[in-house]
Amino acid sequence: MATTREYMEYVCERIDGLGDIRAKKMFGEYLVYINKKPILLVCDNTVFVKKHEAIAEKMSDADPGFPYDGAKEHWVLDMDDMESSHEIIRILESVTPLPRPKKKKEGRKCR
Repeated sequence: MATTREYMEYVCERIDGLGDIRAKKMFGEYLVYINKKPILLVCDNTVFVKKHEAIAEKMSDADPGFPYDGAKEHWVLDMDDMESSHEIIRILESVTPLPRPKKKKEGRKCR
């Protein structure tokens, strides 16, 4: 089941004010960037965060889950608890590096 537009609107409303927020749709699911850093993975109307030592203590009671087949285990972020989710997101944003710029691929050379 893909994430609904309504759920993504809800997530974006809940994290409004935490920085420059952009959501990239991929195969019916979303990767949410905050200040150009990949922070949230939204799959099947569930928000996942990477298991990172910086948030391990704060996420000790969170449910684990797999956002998609073949993914590493993540924690499920409770978006209804704004205070906690904002704190987790701020911590992750501070420790997550900017993605490396991708090299532009040249088109295939024709004869």
